[in-house]
Amino acid sequence: MQLPVPKILIVEDEPDMAELVAFKLDRAGFQTVVAQDGLSAVKLAWSEEPDLILLDLMLPGKDGFSVFKDLRRDARTSNTPVIMLTARAQTQDRIEGLEAGADDYLTKPFSPKELILRVESVLKRYMDRQSSVKYECGVFRFDKNNLKFYLAKEEVELSITEFKLLLHLAEKQGITQTREDLLRLVWGYSDNVHSRTLDTHMKRLRNKLGEWRGMLETVRGVGYRCRKPD
Repeated sequence: MQLPVPKILIVEDEPDMAELVAFKLDRAGFQTVVAQDGLSAVKLAWSEEPDLILLDLMLPGKDGFSVFKDLRRDARTSNTPVIMLTARAQTQDRIEGLEAGADDYLTKPFSPKELILRVESVLKRYMDRQSSVKYECGVFRFDKNNLKFYLAKEEVELSITEFKLLLHLAEKQGITQTREDLLRLVWGYSDNVHSRTLDTHMKRLRNKLGEWRGMLETVRGVGYRCRKPD
């Protein structure tokens, strides 16, 4: 199976620099999108949901630090890795960028090779970190750290119990889970007295899944399973 190509948003107001960086990254196997001012950078980040953002700090309209704050306030980009790019070489600027939460900081001028190595390094750290706290099953996306659930990229509010129940079914996609196992794993007990609790939560989950309610299948006399994505 072919792995998805990482998408990188380049936020750079100098056209020549933006073109050069995009060219080098494209040749290195990345997909690139370019924004040349702060306002369009925020809009593109939210619509494109890139895997990494190269953010110049000296931007027209909205400076890089303001852009960074906007990105961190929104669920779509709150965890997206960011490498700050700037002509500023002062130590205080680098400290300010890293303390704000940037994943790395690169001072102009820089070599294309160094940029690519930094990008690869940050992406690897991010993927290693996310692999244990993120889970996807078709249109289902789980953020285990923050107990958030996204359906086709739209956040759906679930209770903690609903989240645990749906996550367990999704992680065991295609495998029937008995009522007893679900009651024990999610609620901590397995007696039939509490079966109505399970049925009630499954009904609520299906209502919240809307057109994807069919992903949760009832196996009569046994339990439930999450259907494998098509």
